Amino acid sequence: MTTVPDDDYVYDEATGEWRPASEVAAAAAVPERVVRDSAGNALADGDSVTVIKDLKVKGAGQTLKQGTVIRSIRLTGNDEEIDCRYEGIKGLVLRTEFVRKR
Repeated sequence: MTTVPDDDYVYDEATGEWRPASEVAAAAAVPERVVRDSAGNALADGDSVTVIKDLKVKGAGQTLKQGTVIRSIRLTGNDEEIDCRYEGIKGLVLRTEFVRKR
């Protein structure tokens, strides 16, 4: 007689199979995403970054000069973008390829 573990089964739409819930949970426990700047440094909420090239800001009529320091960044759902504030510019979103962690 074969014993079956008392495990719930969940239908996995990606594979089209019924899989044990513990197996699906283990597969879903993917390590946290890491957002990196232009130099490969990991970024986190609240970090300060420096702009590495002059950037024209659409809709604001301003240019962020190379070397400008942006404080208290926030990570977004996109690994290639950060949300930040700068004097006179609300809702500023910068691409991580144009910043370097301080």
